[in-house]
Amino acid sequence: MKKITSIGLPKIRGIKGEIRVFLPSFVKKLKIYPIELFLEENYGVEMGFSKEDYLKANDQVKFVSHEEVYEKDLVIVLKAPHDDEIEMMNRKCMLISMLHYDSRPKLVKRLKEKEIVAYSMDSIVDDDHNRMVVTYELTALGGVKATFKEMKKRRKDFFSKERGPIKVTIIGMGQLGVRAGRICMSFGDEEVLKEIREKDVPGVMVQYIGRHITKHKNLLPRIFSDTDVLIDATRRIDFSKVIIPNEYIHFLKEDSMILDLTADPYDTSVDPIQIKAIEGIPHGDLKKYVFEKTDDAYENIPSQVSTKYRRVTISCSGWPGTLPKESMKIYEEKLIPFVDILLKKGNNLTLTSDNPFERGLYRGTLDFFLQNNQYEDNI
Repeated sequence: MKKITSIGLPKIRGIKGEIRVFLPSFVKKLKIYPIELFLEENYGVEMGFSKEDYLKANDQVKFVSHEEVYEKDLVIVLKAPHDDEIEMMNRKCMLISMLHYDSRPKLVKRLKEKEIVAYSMDSIVDDDHNRMVVTYELTALGGVKATFKEMKKRRKDFFSKERGPIKVTIIGMGQLGVRAGRICMSFGDEEVLKEIREKDVPGVMVQYIGRHITKHKNLLPRIFSDTDVLIDATRRIDFSKVIIPNEYIHFLKEDSMILDLTADPYDTSVDPIQIKAIEGIPHGDLKKYVFEKTDDAYENIPSQVSTKYRRVTISCSGWPGTLPKESMKIYEEKLIPFVDILLKKGNNLTLTSDNPFERGLYRGTLDFFLQNNQYEDNI
């Protein structure tokens, strides 16, 4: 058992537009534990918090450099550290982050080499395999709201009684897809919904297509020709295979839009390369998530991927980041029970524990992932 005596909370680096850090209320909840707590200098400034806000919440907090905060027994950061940041970490220290083991083989390899005891928030699941540290609601809300905001600007008939209902097709029938469908019904914006109702304008129709449809590609032309918004809410096992080949984007109407709710990036460092579920759409971030058909971002898509057919695309690697304080409050509440376990038990976890949070946390370990997945270092 490795006892935790220090926790480091670094800022996220290298992701455009990403300002999220844990709130002062999270720091306050850690005050009851006999640990040293280190925050990176200027932690929370971009979200409107000052050093005094964190010290008021926990007067034991110490502010240190980016390098020093990564040298602690347990590092907690929402987005996965970069290679140089992993290098700053002590061998066999602990890390809690969104690591996405299944789609980031290079990161997995580096964590193994450094012997980091990793816990991936997105892999912490309950006994029924439901994610326990997640905000599907804000992921869907961020993407849907951005999409209808763009549609409202572009379609002159958006508030016209003469148009028919806006038809949304969602690929993926999991929790993210279900929430996206429900939020589409309100356009992701209460003010827009209010105006739609006042003007008695047709609303939104949602249809879902799963594997039983997408595997029959001959059905897609008819479905897509009547689609105004195509949403990817899938969760794939094989990231080298597309679900919707680029040629089928051709069947969408010229003013149709594509919303990418997944965080799956392109990756040419693996063989076969990793691509998006909808072939040929750009990969956005919080700084830029609206892409025109002629956007320069298409030049950054791997040459092996077809981008011939294009529609206006809304894509972001972290949709909850469009609502930073709201999303971090949710992550705080969901994460605290797991931090409590680590601070009390160290890394001495077991899948046979009577504590459901311990069992979930164990499933989030890198060791558990490697033991239960056919995984090769194909870098």
